[in-house]
Amino acid sequence: MTKAGLEKILFLDIETVPLVYNYDNLNESTRELWDKKWQYSKEVTAAQQYAKAGIYAEFAKVVCIGLGYYTQNKFRVKTIASANEVEILQQFSELLKQHFNTENHLLCAHNGKEFDFPFLCRRFLINNMPLPKTLQIQGKKPWEVKHIDTMDLWKFGDVKNFSSLNLLAHVFNIPSPKDDMDGSMVGKTFYEENNLKKIETYCLKDVITLARVYNRFAGLGNLSDEDIIFV
Repeated sequence: MTKAGLEKILFLDIETVPLVYNYDNLNESTRELWDKKWQYSKEVTAAQQYAKAGIYAEFAKVVCIGLGYYTQNKFRVKTIASANEVEILQQFSELLKQHFNTENHLLCAHNGKEFDFPFLCRRFLINNMPLPKTLQIQGKKPWEVKHIDTMDLWKFGDVKNFSSLNLLAHVFNIPSPKDDMDGSMVGKTFYEENNLKKIETYCLKDVITLARVYNRFAGLGNLSDEDIIFV
């Protein structure tokens, strides 16, 4: 990958929360479906499992998408954030359509193939919205899908390996993206603290770290703080 090729990549990270914050507040039909999903779990009850509801697209929504892209040797970062998921998806779709819509464009996320990309696809469909071109992956062969997953790159064929972005940042001696918040706190921050700005800041840190980790894989050197522009 050349530095010019970097401008074809959109780096992204999503933050998600349960559609309903508390298990006890689920309507009857939704609770029944959630309970059925975990009916064979012997160690943890369905109510206890609900703490992780934010990672399941059938029961959760996107509240923030962090984005980063290279242009004119600078890395520009921004967020699309709202309590209204449709607004987020509309803005994200429009951005892809205008700026990342050719066969040469790529999306990059950490664990994106298992989380970010499928979650976005499912939420587009649940909201009765058309999939952007770069997310239309049904029926495509693996090499036809224009998605980069830094966790996948780190596996080197090891199918059982899971490494967090924070761990890769640590082993690559890249400043950690985390401070006083982690993914398990997003729901509480959104519903109890009503602090979407804090979620945006957290998300942007991940996008910057993602780009730095990818640069290490691509052998392109470090992304300095001076080269980052907040849009």
